[in-house]
Amino acid sequence: MATIHNTTLVPSKLELLTAWLPDQPWFRGSDAPHLVRSGGFRLDDPAGEVGMEILLVTDTSVADHLTYVVPLTYRGVHLDGAALVGTAAHGVLGIRYVYDAPSDPVFVAQLAALARGEVRAQAQSASDTVDDTVAVQGGGDAWQVNRIITDTTGSGDVAGTMTAVWTAPDGSAHRGTVAWS
Repeated sequence: MATIHNTTLVPSKLELLTAWLPDQPWFRGSDAPHLVRSGGFRLDDPAGEVGMEILLVTDTSVADHLTYVVPLTYRGVHLDGAALVGTAAHGVLGIRYVYDAPSDPVFVAQLAALARGEVRAQAQSASDTVDDTVAVQGGGDAWQVNRIITDTTGSGDVAGTMTAVWTAPDGSAHRGTVAWS
């Protein structure tokens, strides 16, 4: 399992996302989002080289307080063909290339492995800790990230759903679909 380092990341994940999100076709917020962390979980790379997390961030600059699902991977070297979010200096690991995870083959493989029950979701900020709040029902090997999360009451015409818990800015807890197949 991956080790969580209690250190700095410059720029921070929220700073990287504040600059990157407005350029995404699925973004529905303002030109100047105000992002707060709302939840998420990690996946482990079997080779121990790629950091992976599904980060849930809420844009409080809009009345609806939209919550986005932003899977990220962190690598020590550039990955050709992947969608770069930006670079950051990690206080322990050095320069990290931060990618939109659905463009990273390690993330795609681990997300499918999670859906098949071969690996477990990991807590976002604690080493060697399973996150039991992530749930998978049904599915296949091809998973699509749900970029704007809402409460889950029904998932429509899909083979499988992956849900997680997040906290709204008012402190209320919610469960929503983060991916489907």
